[in-house]
Amino acid sequence: MRSEHEMLHTILEFAQENERVRAVIMNGSRANPHAPRDIFQDYDIVFLASSVDSFVQDRRWINSFGELIIMQTPDEHMEPIPTYRDRFAFLMLFTDGNRIDLTLYPADNIANLERDSLSVLLLDKDGLVEPFPPPSLQDYITVPPTAQTFANSCNEFWWVSTYVAKGLWRRELPYAKFMLDRPVRDMLHLMLEWHIGIRTDSAADPGKQGKYFEQHLEPEHWTAYVQTFADADYEHMWQTLFRMGDLFREVALEVANHYSYEYPAQDDQRVTYYLHHVQALPADTKDIF
Repeated sequence: MRSEHEMLHTILEFAQENERVRAVIMNGSRANPHAPRDIFQDYDIVFLASSVDSFVQDRRWINSFGELIIMQTPDEHMEPIPTYRDRFAFLMLFTDGNRIDLTLYPADNIANLERDSLSVLLLDKDGLVEPFPPPSLQDYITVPPTAQTFANSCNEFWWVSTYVAKGLWRRELPYAKFMLDRPVRDMLHLMLEWHIGIRTDSAADPGKQGKYFEQHLEPEHWTAYVQTFADADYEHMWQTLFRMGDLFREVALEVANHYSYEYPAQDDQRVTYYLHHVQALPADTKDIF
């Protein structure tokens, strides 16, 4: 597996020799000197190019970076494929295990380039790029909720919990599992992110899909969170739903207290009663109540 030094040398050597590449920016965790390093860390690279389409039309240049295992071009997954592109991404996994997420962006449109707080300028042939400040987590820390955002999150959590109950009673495994692990868990994640923001004075990055939760949650909250993952057993999924409710309630009350927001206790109580009631319903019942 090529080292970071070797990968950056390969990237910059290509950029230096290719006239179409005018500047190179590295974003993401490799631009963060405090981020943990591991073998799966990818290279988030932006090429400011004089011609994006030429890279898209003739892709033989990709071979300069190594032999591919697989590549994805998400901009081509759109239907219909747009006739005008203001950028184009190549996500490339190579046979030595390294991955480059390369975005091509028009050099003449640099004024509209979104600046990532985790950015390092690696090359600038023409002085196009305004210098970046030192890399920081500014764009990745959790934004405190407004009262409305908090209320919406609580409502979504308890509302969609009833969908899970319906799916479990009907023994519709894919539906129940999806509702549990997507919209319900999404709201639990959001509440945990706000909680982490309070604990760390908005200085911590909870990570994509909560990947840094273990680092930032109290041990008891992390243990409770781990217990919200269920297998395909219906009884286990019921218990998971109730555990998610318990954890959501505990954390949401803390968030509400911190920001002086109102927690919808009545919704919580009524929905929790409803969930237990549905769990106890016979399979052949003709009425819910």
